[in-house]
Amino acid sequence: MKKVAFVFPGQGSQKVGMGKEMYDSSAQVRKLFDEADETLGYSLTSLMFEGPEEELTKTENAQPALLLVSVAIDQLLKEEGISPAMTAGHSLGEYSALVSSGSLGSLEAVRLVHNRGKLMEEAYPSGKGAMSAVLGLSVEEIQEELEHVDGVVNVANINCPGQIVISGDKPAVQSAGERLQDKAKRVMPLNVSGPFHSDLMKPAADDFEDHLHKATVRDAEIPVYANVTAAPVTEKEEISRLLVEQLYSPVRFQETIEAFVNEGVDAVVEIGEGKVLSGLVRKVARRMKTFQINNEESLETFINWYREGEK
Repeated sequence: MKKVAFVFPGQGSQKVGMGKEMYDSSAQVRKLFDEADETLGYSLTSLMFEGPEEELTKTENAQPALLLVSVAIDQLLKEEGISPAMTAGHSLGEYSALVSSGSLGSLEAVRLVHNRGKLMEEAYPSGKGAMSAVLGLSVEEIQEELEHVDGVVNVANINCPGQIVISGDKPAVQSAGERLQDKAKRVMPLNVSGPFHSDLMKPAADDFEDHLHKATVRDAEIPVYANVTAAPVTEKEEISRLLVEQLYSPVRFQETIEAFVNEGVDAVVEIGEGKVLSGLVRKVARRMKTFQINNEESLETFINWYREGEK
């Protein structure tokens, strides 16, 4: 039996047409998407399949849309008797990981991430926050420069060696970018709607905690490596606490993949739209086998590999 880790993408990978091929060919996926539309009270499915893109890109829509595609693929794999030994997600993707691990129900997660998206959008005035990717420097080198910047700017994502994202209020992020420009290979402003994973998200975290209290969160059956700690968690109270902290804490993706390597996994499988995480995995662990599943062909390829040598 092969030992695999499932990783689930976060916001930014959404695109019009996402999930349609699986919806058309699988009654199970149709049921999931239709129930999600009912849960939300509007047709997220239509937005996913037809757009408009700017509406789909809104955080409150993009988050449940990405989660739905990931959860649908995860369900199809479970139908085939394939479960991961451990899971993780990048930011929003942590909710898909929790569904895969049995901690959250699919529709509970859809509801939670829709509300999470709304609260994240409302936490800070639109256009006043910013995020930038800093290439070629360590966390320590970046932190050192951030200490000399006025305003709020924090390390938001530690993605892989030499790829770190900073987040905060726009003038502070721009000022940090100018300070880092000379030392870094490159500083790239990101096309995002808010200062995610920075201290400016603390108001959203306080409000989101109320939503989490009303949700049914169970102990995870499979370890989920939390964004905040890059360590496995299964206990429901700790899962809830870390989901609140996750909103304003750095996503420690690099350390999570390093932990997977130490656990001796045979492959890391990106489940859902896009291929960002597969690229990051290869930069953290060059020899790690990776798969990216976002359609029927890639699903089949992975299933065939997983079953090799079983007979």
